Amino acid sequence: MTELSAMTIGPGTEVSMYFTLSLPDGTVADCTDEGVPITFTMGDGSLIEGLEMMLYGLKEGDKQCLSIEPVDAFGFPDEDNIHVMPREEFDDSLKLEEGVIIEFQTPSGEAVPGTIKKITDKEVTVDFNHPCAGFEVTFDVEILKIKPSQQQLDAIANGDIQIDEAADNGEQK
Repeated sequence: MTELSAMTIGPGTEVSMYFTLSLPDGTVADCTDEGVPITFTMGDGSLIEGLEMMLYGLKEGDKQCLSIEPVDAFGFPDEDNIHVMPREEFDDSLKLEEGVIIEFQTPSGEAVPGTIKKITDKEVTVDFNHPCAGFEVTFDVEILKIKPSQQQLDAIANGDIQIDEAADNGEQK
């Protein structure tokens, strides 16, 4: 029998946390709303793999501030993801400006962001690379709650894992 002294983040665990994702110049690229944590299951695709990997082994109450290289975050820009589109494909009521990010729909219905790079009377150049591609990012997290995975719950139910309640409550054994 294995004793589990504190729930840690692992495959399939449900995690509630606050986070801020920022660029090297301090620009916040994404964050949780104040007082409203994000809750997701590890491995469900809510976070990119590189960010998820940084969470493994953390416990409730842990705070981490991690720098993540582009290769482990959003990758590097790919020239094949920059497209020149006819200006007429954009609604006239849409105010186009360089640097603005617009949501586009793929033929399969998936929503993808595109950054307007250049505008002429006849064409609009759109960069479909992730806006954070090519940047080292800072991932600042505070882990609020961790729920065990179904595999862990089954192991607890079978008696294969015993939770040390004293350790979970911060008490000495």
